[in-house]
Formats: sequence, structure tokens, C-alpha cells
Amino acid sequence: MDPVELYVHTHVRDDAIVLFGFRTEREKQLFELLITVSGVGPRLAQTVLSGLSPDDVVAALAAGDVRRLQGIPGIGKKTAERLMIDLRDRVGDLVTEEMPSAAPPADGDLVSALLGLGYKAAAAERCVQQVTRENPEAAFADLLRLALKQLSRF
Repeated sequence: MDPVELYVHTHVRDDAIVLFGFRTEREKQLFELLITVSGVGPRLAQTVLSGLSPDDVVAALAAGDVRRLQGIPGIGKKTAERLMIDLRDRVGDLVTEEMPSAAPPADGDLVSALLGLGYKAAAAERCVQQVTRENPEAAFADLLRLALKQLSRF
């Protein structure tokens, strides 16, 4: 077996001590930033990081993309706005030059359509990026059909 390295956040409450493990230091830092926001506890922060990759969360926060955060289960409009207000200026340390950019606004409708059909945000965004990269001139309906075909394979 290969050794595994985890980054651990210890969350202490009156009634319990809970450990949260992360694959990268960056994930742990983003988790710790998320739980500083009023109304966002460790479970919701964990849900945010499972709904979007850390790079996508940072990109959405930096760009002020409330709709993208609302696509995560458990994040409503008010919580997404609170995340924006509290973290927009604080995620600067987590932005990297090689970080992928957020989905272009034109692709946002396609991602929203997939989210409305019940697909997870991370899978929908990856699929939309791939489908639009392979078919840059395709119409919305064709892109949606291709995305659904690709997502149905999994």
C-alpha cells in the first residue's frame, strides 16, 4: 500500500470533537474560510467542497457568481450572498495562476439546465466545458443533447 497524506481540521464543540480530513492543504484552508461565515458550519462547508472543486469555489467567490454557489445543495440565495460578501476579499490568497476560470456566462444556462435536471454542479460544469470545447459553434439544444448523452454514460 502507498502512504496517504491527509490534512486534518479538528472541530471542537461542547459535546463532541470532530475531525475533517482533506487531500490538500488548499482544501483545508478553504474549508476553514467557509466555516468562518455566519450560518455555515462544518457540514455545510463539507457539502460546498463536495459540490464544487476548491478551484471552482474560489473562482465563483472571486467572480461574484452567486448562481453557481446556489447550485450546491443546501446553499440558498441568502447563504450564497453571505458567502460572497464575507469571502470575496479573503479568497485572494487561494487564487492561483493555473486555476481554471469559471464557466463562461453563455455556458451558465447550459449548466443551469443540467442542475435543474438533477445533475451535480461539478459534473455538470465539467461536462459543459468539455462539450463546448469540442463543439464551439453548436446551438444550445445540440449542446444540451450532447451533455445529456455524455452524462448518461456514468
